[in-house]
Amino acid sequence: MNAVVFYILGFAVLTATFMAVTRRETMHAVIYLVMSFFALSLIFYMMGAPLIAALEVIIYAGAIMVLFLFVVMMLDMGMPTRPEGPFVKTWLPAIVLAGVILVCSWTMFTGAPEAKAAYISPRTFGYALYTKYMLAVEIASLLLLFALVGALYLGRRE
Repeated sequence: MNAVVFYILGFAVLTATFMAVTRRETMHAVIYLVMSFFALSLIFYMMGAPLIAALEVIIYAGAIMVLFLFVVMMLDMGMPTRPEGPFVKTWLPAIVLAGVILVCSWTMFTGAPEAKAAYISPRTFGYALYTKYMLAVEIASLLLLFALVGALYLGRRE
């Protein structure tokens, strides 16, 4: 059961991220990216890292997405074009992904005991994060800083 939920959530993360990258409307891309963050947090929880799952939701789906929204507002891209076709057709991928994420989270939290997550203490996680994976954490923080500086450069007025 764990492997099935893991692969379904992995597919949801990949699909939501692909949809976030390929959308023309900026707000649609932000919504798909938030879905990707939620599915990824469920994967972290299932793999035994509830602290990282909580941080994924609080920091990335919360704070970083607010930062992205400020950057989108700062770039002032104007009014988006109205998507063609009926409402269900334009939002069907988002509705399906949200349903998949909700079903997987329901399965994990109320399902069979084998679908429950393992547990790794925050101390063990912190030790691994700041010893073995310290370089990766620093590179990720620098990438976020470069992305913010690039957005500021693109959004400045001449």
